[in-house]
Amino acid sequence: MPVPRGDLTRSAVLAALGTSGPLSRTDIARMLGVSPATVTQIVKDLVARGLVAEVEHRPSRGGRPAVLLGLVGSAGRALGAKVAADHVAVVDVGLDGQVRQSWEWPFDAMAADAPDRLVDLLRPLVDESSNDTADETAAPVLGIGIGVPGAVDDQETGAVDAPTLGWRSLALGARLRAALPVPVLVENDVNALAVAERLYGRGREHRNFLVVTIGRGVGAGLVVDGSVYRGAGGGAGEFGHFPVRPDGPQCSCGNTGCLEASVGQDGLLRAARDAGLDAPDATIYAAAGELFGRGVAGLINVMDPEVVIVLGEGTRAWEQWRPGFEPSLRSHLMASRRGVPVVVESWDDTSWALGAAALVLATPYDAAGATGGQGELVRARLGGALAGELP
Repeated sequence: MPVPRGDLTRSAVLAALGTSGPLSRTDIARMLGVSPATVTQIVKDLVARGLVAEVEHRPSRGGRPAVLLGLVGSAGRALGAKVAADHVAVVDVGLDGQVRQSWEWPFDAMAADAPDRLVDLLRPLVDESSNDTADETAAPVLGIGIGVPGAVDDQETGAVDAPTLGWRSLALGARLRAALPVPVLVENDVNALAVAERLYGRGREHRNFLVVTIGRGVGAGLVVDGSVYRGAGGGAGEFGHFPVRPDGPQCSCGNTGCLEASVGQDGLLRAARDAGLDAPDATIYAAAGELFGRGVAGLINVMDPEVVIVLGEGTRAWEQWRPGFEPSLRSHLMASRRGVPVVVESWDDTSWALGAAALVLATPYDAAGATGGQGELVRARLGGALAGELP
């Protein structure tokens, strides 16, 4: 059934505010190429429905100050879960991207009943948030995003291949949707971080950028023309399995010489043990940084991004990575790419889970329909929450 033009424009207004932050009505009209009168009418409707509110005034050079509009965080929220081999981190996030609560539980991904255990952890959060409507923090849950360290066929079906979790063709999305009363979107965890950067981070200012992670593993999220590039089967961005050392150690993927096997957490610890050390020292970090910088340079040369954003647990030790990384990166870049900025962002344990929640929070702005039927359910819940009914 065709979507009315008014609904598309409402979604476009929400998308503008969701990906750019507070804007004036004039800003929105200019961005969308529609008349100010159209924007005024749509904004009036969105304010009445509790999705948008006036948040501040922008000083003007003459006349009245411009009124800025922003999303209302309590109009809806999402749960985001990052699944690791030994734990699950979960956040509860408002429509405006603000983290309301966070949890972390032990988890054995290798256990035969791991999907059922994940359901057991998530179900009480959905039930509590759906039933306690008198609590201001209990805005309706629009859906759950799941981030996993592996390849996912697509966000809607959520079939996962994650060797580090021992998961092969696991129908995770189907199993979670059958057991939970809200939409579920499953995605590679680094791709989910890229979605979060597009919504709330530096990606707001760029349409072509790279998110590179360093920590337990190594990964990349490729944002091309404003959208995450997933490849033919959902496996794009497996940067950690780029071959860098023909004589390198064996990787968890089964190959030898992968970047992750040398510069991921296990690779650093292995290098320390081989050197008779209890922990990696400056020399080991410098060597790892050189390999990492060379690999990132290759990505930049191929993709030509506007900016590279480095995230992950490994950034906490970035001052030790930097001496090897910076000269290696710049010396391996094409001349036309040497000015590409590399931004290393701060990291905390909720960042992975916030990325997973962003899968849901970005869905109302998904004009391309990448989230399929589950995305349609998220959008329906957003509309139903405002009307007092949830599908």
